[in-house]
Amino acid sequence: MSKEIKETVKEKYAQIVEQNQNCGCSCGCGSDFTFPDGSKNFSKDYTKLQGYEKNADYNLGCGIPTGFIEIKEGDTVVDLGSGAGNDVFVARRLVGETGKVIGVDMTQAMIDKAEQNNEKLAYKNVEFRLGDIENIPIENNTSDFVISNCVMNLVPNKEKAFSEVYRILKSNGKFSISDIVISGNLPDKLRKSAELYVDCVAGAIDKQDYIDKIKNAGFKTAEIVEEKKYILPENLVKQFLSQEEYELYRDSNAEILSITVKGKKQ
Repeated sequence: MSKEIKETVKEKYAQIVEQNQNCGCSCGCGSDFTFPDGSKNFSKDYTKLQGYEKNADYNLGCGIPTGFIEIKEGDTVVDLGSGAGNDVFVARRLVGETGKVIGVDMTQAMIDKAEQNNEKLAYKNVEFRLGDIENIPIENNTSDFVISNCVMNLVPNKEKAFSEVYRILKSNGKFSISDIVISGNLPDKLRKSAELYVDCVAGAIDKQDYIDKIKNAGFKTAEIVEEKKYILPENLVKQFLSQEEYELYRDSNAEILSITVKGKKQ
């Protein structure tokens, strides 16, 4: 199942690049979400950030992880699930000429697109590596900061992924991760649908379980610094649940949340 999920994710994100889609995490993979503030997808507006590169932005994130850590000139930053380079190029602006930013992604099409973008920008201290977040192709204790944007929820073995984050961070290194989590009892049929994995929902786990997995990886702190609630549309839910199951879900306290978590390696 783990391999099947990864292949599904690769195919969907390769399709986004090939079709040059630019409409958010639910684009082309399911119905739109509705949010209490009236917005229609997970992503946040990057356009006013220094370092923003339009061709790298497919609106696939659910936060702005660089906004909650103090990246400075000369730092080394690793972006996990870097896509076409959106967060990488924002981080590059922060580390300047003397730092380094490494993007890691498991989809070759995204790596190719990111490298094309970087070739136009002519950054010499930006690198993209094809790799799996459960086995990050980076040496131990080399990164000052690790960032990730709406990707960890897609990883089948989250314990291994967070352990890898811990491994590549230097002593006192920090992470900032934006992701999707669940609060309450979301029906298993919605969690496990392979199609919903790219809609950033089925792979999501309970919010407290998410924090516990981070701490179990060795981090002493894991602080939620931003949280936003999403509402699954009725027509999407009914695709996967019987009428009885739908009524139970409707009357439950289940919520889908985006969070940004930051923490530090001791």
